Amino acid sequence: MNSVAGSGPLLEPLVCSGNFRRPARCILSFQNQRSAQLGYRLRSQQSKNCRRLTRAAAKDKHHHTSDKQLPAVKHADEAQASQPEAKGETVALWVGAAVLFGLGIWGIKGGPLAEQYFAGYLVEQSLSVDNLFVFILVFRYFKTPKPAQDKVLTYGILTAAVLRAVIILLGVELIETFKPVLLVFAGILIYSSVKILFSGEDDNEDDLSENNIVKLCRKFLTVTEDYDQEKFFTVQNGMRAATPLLLVLAVIELSDIVFAVDSIPAVFGVTQDPFIVYTSNIFAILSLRALYGFVNTVLGELRFLGPAVALVLGFIGSKMIAGFCGYELSTELSLGVVATLLGGGVAASLLLPEPSKLQ
Repeated sequence: MNSVAGSGPLLEPLVCSGNFRRPARCILSFQNQRSAQLGYRLRSQQSKNCRRLTRAAAKDKHHHTSDKQLPAVKHADEAQASQPEAKGETVALWVGAAVLFGLGIWGIKGGPLAEQYFAGYLVEQSLSVDNLFVFILVFRYFKTPKPAQDKVLTYGILTAAVLRAVIILLGVELIETFKPVLLVFAGILIYSSVKILFSGEDDNEDDLSENNIVKLCRKFLTVTEDYDQEKFFTVQNGMRAATPLLLVLAVIELSDIVFAVDSIPAVFGVTQDPFIVYTSNIFAILSLRALYGFVNTVLGELRFLGPAVALVLGFIGSKMIAGFCGYELSTELSLGVVATLLGGGVAASLLLPEPSKLQ
């Protein structure tokens, strides 16, 4: 047994398995077993190497993909973050133009008219910002695409500039002919002030199906179901038909006429000079296009702006009644009160945000 045991590992399995009488066959069998074991180990090692290479390749691919994607994501985030800044710069540009025009009036026509212009501009601008919330509501209700919104605002502003010129000229003529009409204007302003202050949440609902202006426009306009890019008209079933964009434009224009019932008498409460009334209106209207994007993203947080505008309307209405009765308030006082009320509304909104915004 010792000689057998000392013959090496090749014969050990033969002794253990009891096949010592057939050494050639057993040795061949053992060699096959050893070859199979070596083949298994080789395949196992190759499999491990393949898995390692696959994981390394996947990691390398993910690394390169991330390197390619991160700049794109970064640029997209930077572009999105820069949008409010761009909108703010556009608003600042239009406000700067209005201020420069007022300074020009100061240098050419004197301080009193310039003060009237600035007071009228502040009043008109505050009312325009408040009206933009209604425009946003109209666009949301009709699901107007963003490029189409820009087109409606552009057409709406140009039309409003013409319509307000006509309304202002008629208003000046009416005041010169019939002075007590100022009391009617004052009543409109005070009524609007009370309505804004005591209106409930329901006035801001997104459902405009029962709105009188929308119902009137639907009565006279038959429109298609879908938008056709930025077109006001399209061809459907071989016939020319209006798109929803024309309905949106009609609603916006009629709404602006309704808003003029508040805004123009408010400026008449500050000054009755037709040049000052019209220029303050025009500069406020021209900034609407830039203000829309700003209001849609930023000024929605100013929850006290509406009440501040209501107080401004109430003050101007009371000023008109006092002026009709012979008690004139100076333009400096009017400008100070308007600026204080609007500035206070903005400051209160920033210092006292809605509880939901804090969560």
